[in-house]
Amino acid sequence: MSHSSVPDLSYQQLLDTDTRKVPAVLRATSRRDLGTRDVPVERYTSRAFHDLEVEKLWKRVWQMACREEEIPAVGDYMVYEIASLSVLVIRTAPDAIRAYHNVCLHRGRLLKDRAGSCTEIRCPFHGFTWALDGSLVTLPCAWDFPQVDPEQFRLPELRVGTWGGFVFVNMDPACESLADFLVGLDPQFERWPLERRYKQAHVAKPMRANWKVVQEAFMEALHVAATHPQLSPGIGDTNSQYDVYENFSRAITPNGTPSPELERTPSEQEILDSVIGRGAGGESLVRLPAGTSARAFLAAATRESLRSTCGTDYVETLCDAELSDSFYYTVFPNFHPWGAFNRIVYRFRPNGDDPDSSLMEVMLLAPYREGERPPPAAVHWLGIDEDWTQAPELGFLGRIFNQDAGNLPQVQRGLHALQKPGVTLALHQEAKIRHFHLLLEKWLNA
Repeated sequence: MSHSSVPDLSYQQLLDTDTRKVPAVLRATSRRDLGTRDVPVERYTSRAFHDLEVEKLWKRVWQMACREEEIPAVGDYMVYEIASLSVLVIRTAPDAIRAYHNVCLHRGRLLKDRAGSCTEIRCPFHGFTWALDGSLVTLPCAWDFPQVDPEQFRLPELRVGTWGGFVFVNMDPACESLADFLVGLDPQFERWPLERRYKQAHVAKPMRANWKVVQEAFMEALHVAATHPQLSPGIGDTNSQYDVYENFSRAITPNGTPSPELERTPSEQEILDSVIGRGAGGESLVRLPAGTSARAFLAAATRESLRSTCGTDYVETLCDAELSDSFYYTVFPNFHPWGAFNRIVYRFRPNGDDPDSSLMEVMLLAPYREGERPPPAAVHWLGIDEDWTQAPELGFLGRIFNQDAGNLPQVQRGLHALQKPGVTLALHQEAKIRHFHLLLEKWLNA
């Protein structure tokens, strides 16, 4: 594994334990006017706006479809769906992945209903069959289709690209390259290559809220004090740094340091308990050694846990911020990879054509020993009324997501009842959301 030396992370003020006195920096204001306008409510509630997103956004933008490791062998395929659209992503050679509209050109049946493996792409309805490269190989009763030229009856193909071990697709044949769309993202992840991770867990759940409502709940730390108060002693929520770039944005939230919103200063033991949780009786799970800060203890523990998979030489180059803090990115429009070693990746999608519901997915990407990549976890689907804690593979995150889930349906209901035309966003702490909506406007007005 090749890595550069420890970089200047440009937020050294966040490395100190006492960050309560340090204002976070919004460098984006020197590069981009994020505006002060409210976001129109119709963006979250209107079927007409949803339809506009399908035509102007989902049919044109790059979007993450799956992990490369999910289709390791020739013929392995995944089905990616967005709104009413369906895409077949398939490995056609050891070093080649293609994507097709997942629809039979005869009568419109979906070609594949779920992930699997095949040697050819055959429609179950009448038997029309295509080779893995999209060329027609079987035309049933060819005498009855004189209008069909087999050479021209190929499966319509999408643009495909890969980044960080993820497969991206784009339905617009005239789109810019994935590399151009993701410009500036590679240097951000140079020290934490996601292609060197495996999918340790994957949990998905329908949510009773628009995909943007759900997504935006995971783009800021402003909500922590009210929604996750148990975390406040150990997370510097309003000390977070927010940065915007071209087609992505980033937040860095310092952990192992208390929220500036607390009215008292917690002890280092309380900070540690907040981060790792307490026992069933409220007791500390780990006693902090005397004279040790919670932040330093957490960083040392994480560094030690990574030695066996990442190697001691690399681990020793990691600074405490990389081992402790939350680096959470949003790649427009709906892909949220976390940096460093938080493991989290989110994806948010419309649930069919219903603007009042969505699909939320959580992947956990973990490092592994060279040459010992474990198989990727299958998707664990939770029902719309199931609890996030019913996915034990998420660990403590299940309880956190339950707190978030308590808000989101009520936000969606409230947006329908709102008597002013838009929602009002903070200038700094909701900068990532502002940036998202500026990009959304750009695409919808293109």
